[in-house]
Amino acid sequence: MTTPEEELLSGTRRALLHRIAVAQTEGRAPSLTAAVVRGGKAVWTGARSSVEGQVPDENAQYRIGSITKTFTAVLVLRLRDEGALDLSDPLEEHLPGTGAGEATIAELLSHSAGLAAETPGPWWERTPGTLRPRLADVLGERPQVHPRGRRFHYSNPGYALLGALVEKLRGVPWEVALRDGVLEPLGLRRTSVRPEAPHAGGWAVHPWADVLLPEPVEDLGVMAPAGQLWSTAGDLARFAAFLAEGDERVLGSETVREMRTPAAPVEAADVADGYAYCLGMELRHQDGRALVGHTGSLPGFLACVTMSVADDVGAVVLANCTSGPAPFTVAADLVRIVARAEPRIPAPWQPLREADPAVLELVGQWYWGTHAFALRLSADGFLSLEPLSGTGRRSRFRPDGDGTWVGLEGYYAGELLRPVRRPDGRVSHLDLGSFVFTRQPYDEGAPVPGGVDPGGWRGIG
Repeated sequence: MTTPEEELLSGTRRALLHRIAVAQTEGRAPSLTAAVVRGGKAVWTGARSSVEGQVPDENAQYRIGSITKTFTAVLVLRLRDEGALDLSDPLEEHLPGTGAGEATIAELLSHSAGLAAETPGPWWERTPGTLRPRLADVLGERPQVHPRGRRFHYSNPGYALLGALVEKLRGVPWEVALRDGVLEPLGLRRTSVRPEAPHAGGWAVHPWADVLLPEPVEDLGVMAPAGQLWSTAGDLARFAAFLAEGDERVLGSETVREMRTPAAPVEAADVADGYAYCLGMELRHQDGRALVGHTGSLPGFLACVTMSVADDVGAVVLANCTSGPAPFTVAADLVRIVARAEPRIPAPWQPLREADPAVLELVGQWYWGTHAFALRLSADGFLSLEPLSGTGRRSRFRPDGDGTWVGLEGYYAGELLRPVRRPDGRVSHLDLGSFVFTRQPYDEGAPVPGGVDPGGWRGIG
């Protein structure tokens, strides 16, 4: 339940209802349900249905397709955090004999292992998993269609391999590992491997007539980690909040932030579309904001969960049709409606409890050659380097415990910022990955690479 302070304004709620009503009508979906997440919980849910008196609520299950991959990725990252594997490990090290063992775990998570997009044989989403009882059956004789690590190429069999990896290292079936490691700790009681009432039926809508055809519901077998799950708007709203903030019972905030970081090479078309794939999550840029989550589809169902971490607004959209409303577009619109109508109210500014004089000496204006930068100390104890021109390289830096600082993002991610002091203890300059930052442009008193002309600054003439 939301408190009066958390509730959305009536105008916002009507705009959200209008958006899903248009999506359900124009997309010709038998039913559509949605939720909006803010402040770590669902603050709005809505639904539309073509059957009077049978409008689904936030507890009605829909099949969520490839959103399942994000759950599988969470299981793999949890194994990494526990020390059972490293993302740079070849799969063969933990799961030998697959025929795709040279691929690293990170490459499998990010769809950059070069594996085929689909399984050989009949369409796996519409046929029983008993047709593919082994991993060899989903990989086929030619599992590799691209060189490893060179390009993003979405691979459903790759996530079957990750599910098998989870089973091998946990010693239990994938669905048991999922229940124990993710669903129960996060309270996702309406997310399951098989449908549990109440649940929607999956339908195909004729492209040229307003008539329906039921879609089969198959157990996907070894392909389950790529797309088996059923869930609800309510459960996925809680999952969206987890993907934004983390939960120490499953994954901490640093690991979910890592999951949201692009990890696969992108092609020109993906750059133009503002799309990147991370570790089990999609990153899309829409309406000037970054949205992370995943889309999903199986015959009879469409799904999306997405989150704007910067706005603290997320959305879930579920529909029971094979084709129809574009779930990501609808979810992104729901996020936009709330973010624009009711922008996030920032937390009150808080000063540092203590300020180290040695750190305070570092803040202020610095120059890399003739480029001016500001170095600021924030309340979280991190330093931020920002170009005063508004354009150029910028990064935050965390203290490394020995007087140096490590870059967290952009060009300087992982690079070392080292204050260099004179014999009297005062700061002479900053060394940032061999770049010398000085208090004055080309300060002749600092070891500027290449030296400083002894004639000093001059005019032309």
